[in-house]
Parts: sequence; C-alpha cells; structure tokens
Amino acid sequence: MTADLLYTSVEEELRASLGALLAARCPSTRVLAMYDGDASLAHELWPAVGIDMGLAGLLIPESYGGAGATAREAGVVLEELGRSLAPLPFLTSSVMAVTALLTAGYSDTLPLIADGSLICALAVPLGSCASPIPRTVTIDGHGLVYGRIDRVAGLEGAGLLIVPATGADGEHVLTGVRAEAAVREQVTSLDMSRPIAGITFDGAPAQVIARGAVAETSVQEALLVGAALLASEQLGIAQWCLDSAVRYLLERRQFGRLIGSYQALKHRAADLFIEVETARAVARYAAATWADASEDRFVASALAQAYCSEVAVHAAQECIQLHGGIGFTWEHPAHLYLKRAKADQVALGTPGDHRATLSGLVDLTM
Repeated sequence: MTADLLYTSVEEELRASLGALLAARCPSTRVLAMYDGDASLAHELWPAVGIDMGLAGLLIPESYGGAGATAREAGVVLEELGRSLAPLPFLTSSVMAVTALLTAGYSDTLPLIADGSLICALAVPLGSCASPIPRTVTIDGHGLVYGRIDRVAGLEGAGLLIVPATGADGEHVLTGVRAEAAVREQVTSLDMSRPIAGITFDGAPAQVIARGAVAETSVQEALLVGAALLASEQLGIAQWCLDSAVRYLLERRQFGRLIGSYQALKHRAADLFIEVETARAVARYAAATWADASEDRFVASALAQAYCSEVAVHAAQECIQLHGGIGFTWEHPAHLYLKRAKADQVALGTPGDHRATLSGLVDLTM
C-alpha cells in the first residue's frame, strides 16, 4: 500500500483544538493526583472531549450520529491523548468497543455512544492479543453470563460491557452486559491514569450481540484496531519525552555551559529524534491501512506495536536520565510517562507477541 502519511489540514486542526483543550484542562499535576485516589480529572474531562468536541463518536457513521471519521483521525486524537496522558476512555470505548459493535453489525447502542451518554468497555484482559482470544465467561440458555475476567481497562464510567463468552455448545458469543450487573474488584496498576479491575459475573443478564464466526471476528478486529492505534498514543508519549528532554538540555547549565552543548548529550537527543520520527511513520502507516481497509493492515498493526511500544519506553527512560536528578523526583511528570509507556507496552500484547505474529504474516521462521 502507498499512502500519504503527512497530516492533512483537517488532522492538523483536530490536533490543535484537542491539544489546546488538554493543555488547559489536563496538567500533569492533575494526572499525578490520580495516584492519590483523585479520579475527578477523568469525570471533568470526558464531557469536554467526548461530547463537546464530538470525539466519543469519531468512528461511528454519521447515520448513527457519529462523525464518520477514519482511523487516521483517531490516531491523531490518540497522539494528543498520549502527549498529555489524558485519562479518558477513548481507546477502550470510542475505538475498540465501537469497532467490535460495527463489525458485529450491532447498531442499537451506537447513537448513545456517539452523543456521549454511554461509555462502553471491551471486557478482555489487559495484555490480550487478537489471537487466541481469552474466554473465561459462559452464557447459558437463559441468557445469563457467569465467570470472571481479570485486568479489564476502561471500566471507569462505563455503562455497557462488551463481553466475549462461550455458549453451552462451545459456540463463540459476543454479549452486552450492563456494567452494574458485574462485581468489580479494583486492581493496583502501574499506570493509575488508566485504571484496571477484575470483574465477576454471577448470573448477569446479557444481550446477545453476535454469535459464531461473527462474534470471533468482531473481537479480533477490535483488538487489532486497538493495537494499531495504540501505537499513535505511544508516539504521543515519545514525542512529549523528546520535547521535554530537548527543552531541558537547552535551559540547564552545568559548569557554566548549557548541558545541551555537550556532544554526548547531543548524540543521545539526535538518536532519540530518529527513533521518534521512525515511530511516527510506522504509527501513521498503521492508522492509514485501517482507514483504507488495506490488506496490509494486519502486518502494519503487528509492526506498529512491535516497534512503537519499545520506542515509547526508551524515550521515557532517556527523558528521565537527560533531566538528571530532577527527572527522578515525584514532582516531575517524567515518571508518569514512563509508567504509561511501560503499561502500554503490554496492554494489547507484548512486542515479542507482535514480532511472532509479524513473522507468521511475512513467512519468516523465528
């Protein structure tokens, strides 16, 4: 596939608008407060981003009240969310849950998601790859679900859970369960700006969304699109870390000189710049392949996660080290970016998982 990876004027306007809003309303001090149990930022920010800006329904067709945008625009949104560490359910609800519903052909809840009145979460364990899909929930003949799913992200504020289940005959079933019907057990996460929890179902009533191959494909598509666009969030993280480190190198003086004038630090910054720009090409290409329904989208998704997840972690590590002593303090936001980068690195499969997938797609033997 040949794609123009430059940002369009629409994408630049979207980036500028969202970036300005997040700069004003999502300072790092508010994100840091989440580690002390203050979750107010997410509740205050989502109405402005999801409803006022209309991003909750970005990928939903206009016929259902959405914006009818593509994965390219969603990638731009996730770049900005990663740059500010915004604790919002855009990836879990507006990308992954919406993709599952659209693939399943289930439109009943799409208008509610589009207008921001409903947040959904795809109930799969954090760390799941597209194959095999873990299924620890069963649905009986009366439409009641039983079982437990660990490490689920995106539950904060969610009203509907999209739950992969197994029917009595072993058939794959995709179900919708009201969030209040699940017993939730909060889990301490490395990245408190994206909380996770275990959920248990004990005879919760469920609505069947899809069965058989359609149910299986819907979850796979959601995880693949999620992995492809998570790379854009990782790009945003890496870009912030690079910008912050370079800014510090041009301000901090040591022994009467700017530390950015030392050749060793120049080289480290230059190497990091090359990594980030390469990650931009990889992430943008992954988003473009899904926007165009290219046959290369499966390769692009695996490549994006295999590469961008490691770049984000390395950029965060370099950011901390290049800041010297202040970079290791609790007050400086660099550690927040390292935690998000490290959590993202395993959120939808590890780099090793995606390299193994990639090797199979391009006929390489590992």
